[in-house]
Amino acid sequence: MSENKTVKTDPNARLSFIERFAYGLGDYSSNLIYSSISAFLLVYYVSVLGVNAVTAGSIMAVSKIFDGVSDLVMGRIVDKTHSKMGKARPWLLRLCVPLAVCFVLMFSVPSGLTGKVQVAYMFLTYNLVSTIFYTGVNVPYATLQGLMTTNQYERGLLGNFRNLLATAGTMTVNTFVMKLCIAFGDGEQYSQKGWTLTFLALGIIFVILNLVTVYFCKERVAEQEAEKGREASVMECLKSLVKNKYWILMVVFLFVLYFMMSTFFGGAYYFAQYVLGDESVYALTANALSASQIVMLFITPFIMKKIGKRNTGLLGMLIASVAFILTGLAGSSVTLVVAANILKGLAFGCCGATMFGMLQDAITYGSWLTGVQAMGMGNAASSFCMKVGSGIGTAALGWILGAGGFNTDPTSPGSLMAINVSCIWIPLVTCIIGAACVCFFDLDKYYDKAVSDLAQGKYKEQ
Repeated sequence: MSENKTVKTDPNARLSFIERFAYGLGDYSSNLIYSSISAFLLVYYVSVLGVNAVTAGSIMAVSKIFDGVSDLVMGRIVDKTHSKMGKARPWLLRLCVPLAVCFVLMFSVPSGLTGKVQVAYMFLTYNLVSTIFYTGVNVPYATLQGLMTTNQYERGLLGNFRNLLATAGTMTVNTFVMKLCIAFGDGEQYSQKGWTLTFLALGIIFVILNLVTVYFCKERVAEQEAEKGREASVMECLKSLVKNKYWILMVVFLFVLYFMMSTFFGGAYYFAQYVLGDESVYALTANALSASQIVMLFITPFIMKKIGKRNTGLLGMLIASVAFILTGLAGSSVTLVVAANILKGLAFGCCGATMFGMLQDAITYGSWLTGVQAMGMGNAASSFCMKVGSGIGTAALGWILGAGGFNTDPTSPGSLMAINVSCIWIPLVTCIIGAACVCFFDLDKYYDKAVSDLAQGKYKEQ
């Protein structure tokens, strides 16, 4: 298929709507997996399997050590990949099916397994999904954004489409997962059969949509940068990233953001069930956030054009901080929580539309700063921090729930306090840290020169 060959055209190209949308579909499909793990894996372990919350959280935390190593390995693999399809897309094509299979196995723990054998199965399947195959798809997918164009505004739009459709994926999970679990489970909420069939359906959709991304997205930048940049060792790549303050700022930003999302989204179902007193309002509260986020993502291109990516992201962090404070004041009022979640959706829309574009800009700046081409490693190392943030956040949720006595009595004052800390106060602190990171991200004053010099094969450090 000639359409799938690396397209050696203008690396600063403007992209078609179809290509932007196809790229976004990649994150819609990935969020069917990521959001399912974030929102429901702990619920599955605790409520379907009956595993202690501390044990479940610890499995995820320990696994992130391996996950981090795999990110760096995958980043290196992407950097060294040269094929007719490019650097990133071959891995999306090769690994989407194995990821879908292991994803289903993760939510299909055999009922006959108990004790250490059950924990071993959970550990193995979690690492097959997160450490190996999700990394193998997600690192190339993140890198693809930087390989499609160097145009700063187009990268912002790609980030916008990515987050828009990722949010739609999250909304799909929030709306349909529990309904499908009940329907496939013959009316039983925590039936193993229902959970297995639900995630089988999501896995099939994931594979189909990844193939759409592979077919319609084109890589324009990789071969040109490979021709200009010299081959660097792993240590040289890592050193070049550490020298790049803008990459460091984005790494910290993404770490705290994904830590927050794990505690917030991971505890959201229990927040609805025990703090608000009605688990049936989970979809309402979650989708209020997702729907407003989607609306905002249609508006953010205009905001970015007016005030830039950095200021748009900062605005989002400030709005999110206010929204979490309002949630803390809402008590058990569903109406006020929905209103606060609408604000969070607007805030997350601003952040989501800008964060990955800012990351790609920081990596491009780093290539100019040091003369080392480390696009795959830059995305991999940042993905590592995102996953570590997500894993530690999920583990922290399990530890906090365990400390509050959730397994003994989920309605006790200690349990309710643990849920509130996880869903309100920890996210507030992380939003403040994230806002501070974005405040120092003043890359705009260097970016145009960096792109101009790179187009001529020049670097700052020569």
